[in-house]
Amino acid sequence: MPRSEKPHRCTLQDIAERTGFTVNTVSRALKDKSDISVATREQIKAVADEMGYVRNRAASSLRSGRTKTIGVIAGGMSNPYYGIMTDAIQNAAAELGYSILIFCSRDEIETELRAVETALSYQVDGILLFPCAESERTIQRLKAVRIPYVLLARHLNREEDDYVVCDDEHGGYLATKHLIMSGHTRLGFLSSFDVVYSSECRVRGFYRALEEAGIPKENGLTACCLGRTESRLQVDFWRRIGVTGMFVFCDEEAWRVISYLQAQGLSIPRDMAIVGFDNIQGSLPIPAPICSIEYDITGMAKSGINMLRSRLHQPDLPPQHVVYLPRLVCRASCGTAEPPVGFERDQDSYFR
Repeated sequence: MPRSEKPHRCTLQDIAERTGFTVNTVSRALKDKSDISVATREQIKAVADEMGYVRNRAASSLRSGRTKTIGVIAGGMSNPYYGIMTDAIQNAAAELGYSILIFCSRDEIETELRAVETALSYQVDGILLFPCAESERTIQRLKAVRIPYVLLARHLNREEDDYVVCDDEHGGYLATKHLIMSGHTRLGFLSSFDVVYSSECRVRGFYRALEEAGIPKENGLTACCLGRTESRLQVDFWRRIGVTGMFVFCDEEAWRVISYLQAQGLSIPRDMAIVGFDNIQGSLPIPAPICSIEYDITGMAKSGINMLRSRLHQPDLPPQHVVYLPRLVCRASCGTAEPPVGFERDQDSYFR
C-alpha cells in the first residue's frame, strides 16, 4: 500500500456485507447480546477478527454519553504501593466493564492539575484521585466541570468529598504499640514528605500509643525530612540520642532507612527496630522483611470504583465515606524473636 494512501478501517457495515446479517445484528453479536444465538455470535466474531475490526469507542461514547473510562491519578510509580493499588483498581474496573487511564502526580499540585486536564480531554467518566496537600484546587476544577471523583487512600478532612481510606490513626497506634510491646521506650516517627491528612493521623496514633503506655511524650520524636540526606542525618541523630525503635511512614521509606543503616554495617533490628506501613511484602517478595501495617487494598480499590459508579448514576447521593480497619503483620523487625501477644506473624518472610 502506498504510504500516502489512508488505511481503511473495518466497519460494522463491512462485516454485515461479508456475513449477510444486518448492521444491528452484527453490532449486537459483537456485544454478546443474548438475543443473538451463540452460533451467530461466534460466526460474526470470527469474521470481525479476520477483517481486523476494532471497536470505535469514540463513536460509542457519543451515542451513550459515557466512555467507560476512569482516570486514576496516583502519586509516583517508583513506590511499589501505587503499582499494587493501581493493579487492584484495574481488576476492579475490568469486572464492571471499565478501562482506566493512569497518571502520576508525584504529589505535586501543578503536575496533578495537568494530569486532570489530560484525563478530561480523554472524556473520562470520573476520576480516582490520590490527593496531595494542595488538591483543593484540583477538586474545585473537577466540580466546575461536573466530573465525579473519589479520593483514594487519603482525604482532605472534608465531609463533602467521597473518599475511601484506611484508618491511619489506628494504623499509627498499632505500629507504635508494636514497638512498645517489643521493649522500645524511645521512639521516632519518620516521614520524608508530609502526606495530606495521613501524616497527621499517623502521628496522632503514634502519640496515643505512647500515652496509653505511660511513656513521656518527649520520648516520642517526629520528623518530616524532605530529602534522603536530611532523612539520613535525622536517623543518625536519633541513634546518638538513644532512639531504638522507628515507625516509618511507609514501607518504601522504611527500606531506604534499612539500606542506609546496613551500608554502615548496622543490623535490623539489633541496632534499630523498624515498623513500616502498607505491607507491600504481602504482595511482593522483597528480601528485607519488616513489620508493617496492612489493610485491604483490593477492597479499597473495589470500594473506590463502586463509589465512583454510584456517583455517576446518582449524582445527588449524599457524600460517601468508607474507612478500612488496618492490622499489623509481624516479621520480627520489631526486635523480638516472637511477635508480642495480640499480633500475628507473616510466616512467609521475617528476620531470623
